[in-house]
Amino acid sequence: MAEKKSKAEVDALLDQLLEGHAPGSIFDPGGLIHDLTKRLAERALEAELSAHLGYEKHAPEGRNGSNSRNGRSRKRIKTDTREVDLEIPRDRDGSFEPQLVPKHTRRLPGFDEKVIALYARGLTTRDIQDGLKEIYHVDVSPSLISSITDSVLDEVRTWQARPLEEVYPILYLDAIHVKMRQGRQVKPVAVYVALALNLEGKKDLLGLWVGESEGAKFWLGVLTELRNRGVQDVLIAAIDGLKGFPEAVEAVFPKTQVQLCIVHMVRNSLRFVSWKYRQKVAADLREIYSAPTVEAAEVVLDRFEEKWDAEYPMISKSWRRHWTNLTAFFEYPPELRKVIYTTNAIESINAQLRKVISKRGSFPSQDSILKVMFLAMTRASSRWTRSVKDWTAALNQLMSNFGDRIPV
Repeated sequence: MAEKKSKAEVDALLDQLLEGHAPGSIFDPGGLIHDLTKRLAERALEAELSAHLGYEKHAPEGRNGSNSRNGRSRKRIKTDTREVDLEIPRDRDGSFEPQLVPKHTRRLPGFDEKVIALYARGLTTRDIQDGLKEIYHVDVSPSLISSITDSVLDEVRTWQARPLEEVYPILYLDAIHVKMRQGRQVKPVAVYVALALNLEGKKDLLGLWVGESEGAKFWLGVLTELRNRGVQDVLIAAIDGLKGFPEAVEAVFPKTQVQLCIVHMVRNSLRFVSWKYRQKVAADLREIYSAPTVEAAEVVLDRFEEKWDAEYPMISKSWRRHWTNLTAFFEYPPELRKVIYTTNAIESINAQLRKVISKRGSFPSQDSILKVMFLAMTRASSRWTRSVKDWTAALNQLMSNFGDRIPV
């Protein structure tokens, strides 16, 4: 093995390489970095062929052997910074299979990853094409970009079909709406998002599904799929006020406690209110779900009804109609309530997704939606934090409420 060079020796070699090159030209097309990439790749290919043949170039062992070098072929390769023309060595019997640049490969390692990283940030195929040409002077066809990003689909399908845990303490279900091209029309579609807190208190994105529009029937299919992937029990499901949604949850997980999202409920209530009174109505509604007990909340709702029913009778009627599913969180201590009565955990994920999709007018297909959102979530998940700081105390509280439904 070659002895590792000292820092001084490396610096001396770098000085030799830089001699005669203007600093501003080092990274130019055809500059020093381009030339080094080409020469290093070709030296590595020559070393590969020597290992394949069993002797070095010009060595006497190669004379009159069964196989030998047989010239070179030219190949233009895309790297993660630019295009490089390489001289690929060949052997006489055609058995040499280079590892650095395999046959039929036109891209060096790193190029695909760069394209996928740009795609994950919400850039369109055309944006990526223009960016690579402008920054790296690499011409890439839209079909090649699509081919590279399509490689993500296998990963998406594997992830979407993976086995899940048997029990999740809290499951959040929500949908985000995006635009998709269908023929000559652009129509809104719903992306269904299922996020859970597992028994360790960590967020686990269970899946993404694309449907024509948000509806309880589609959610029933999503929940059935979760069950088929191994989920046997969900303690609490936090959902929005979509008609038929609680019944869909109970059809698949009959023991699950359903909590309607208070934030969604307040937002829907304020639709009935003029701008002049929205802040006052919102403050009075906050007193309901901030009450210490469900009995105290009922008293506050009575007061709200007396104060606002003359102008906005639909608000109190809606809260009373959904009261059972709106007040499930009162069974838990204050530090756990907010995690249960809002779908903020999944709303924050949807906010991250909206940042990505805001860069696009519309998507060409369901596959493109899933690719972008899966990549965005994979990138964002490294920054996720716990929703509950003292998860041990929260889990103990859940165990006292749900007993043997939580495995130990």
